[in-house]
Amino acid sequence: MHDVSDPRNASILIDVNGELKPRSEAVVSVFDSGFMLGDGVWEGLRLHKGKLAFLDRHLDRLFEGAKAIAMDIGLSREALTERLYDNLDANGMTDGVHVRLMVTRGVRSTPYQDPRVIVSGATIVIIPEYKEPDPAIYERGLKLFTVHVRRGDPAVQDQKINSHSKLNCILASIQATQAGADEALMLDPHGFVATCNSTHFFIVRDGELWTSSGKYCLGGITRGVTLEVARKAGIPAIEKDFSLTDVYGADEAFVTGTFAGIVPVREVDGRRLDCPGPVTERLQKLYAERMDRDAEEQPRP
Repeated sequence: MHDVSDPRNASILIDVNGELKPRSEAVVSVFDSGFMLGDGVWEGLRLHKGKLAFLDRHLDRLFEGAKAIAMDIGLSREALTERLYDNLDANGMTDGVHVRLMVTRGVRSTPYQDPRVIVSGATIVIIPEYKEPDPAIYERGLKLFTVHVRRGDPAVQDQKINSHSKLNCILASIQATQAGADEALMLDPHGFVATCNSTHFFIVRDGELWTSSGKYCLGGITRGVTLEVARKAGIPAIEKDFSLTDVYGADEAFVTGTFAGIVPVREVDGRRLDCPGPVTERLQKLYAERMDRDAEEQPRP
């Protein structure tokens, strides 16, 4: 899902370990764990009406992921929140901004997997950019292609960890792009629909909302909010195993993500869907209202 690039991003300040750097000078060591081994966790955040949308949930996921990989972030939630907002304030940013928050295990003394060779604290980088989805995608919808690359089972690499090791998703994205699609639809090890390469996937069948069981995908923040607002509005929202046959026979489909919210899908593997369908449009409104409420209620340092 491409954004409309913004010339203001050329002069943004990026936070590298608490120091604000111009874009051209924002660098990390070649010995950094993220560069060397994809060893770290990250979050994508959206700045909406001066607040980072659903920040608590994002920080929960970040700190849980860090704990799962036995990595010490080295900052409290409060200190990290302050650093995020200080960076946004330094850039004079209030809205229409996407933030990539990255935490890696830090600098290694030598190229080696064992974390005992770490010689620094965690590397924390914050990249805030003016970045808005192309408005046309909400009308046009996305074209999806089911790829052969599967989501691995938790014993291979648990997909619930939002790690820097994204090769699985990158390979899926390449295959979808080469097939002329916008995003890859990925199956789980049993052949059921799991998720897309960078977003979560939903279908609408007979007024019901279906998404995957969640066993083989990231605990999506927008996914979770979408399920909540649907249930509150009386739309049956079900997490379950379902197959491509169910997708091909669906009335509507859409994807969710922090960057673009809820985006309709017009086509999956050549099968046309109602786009944007009535349930999708209703959920887009409910999600937008919920995000506004979060911005009103959420404190900021």
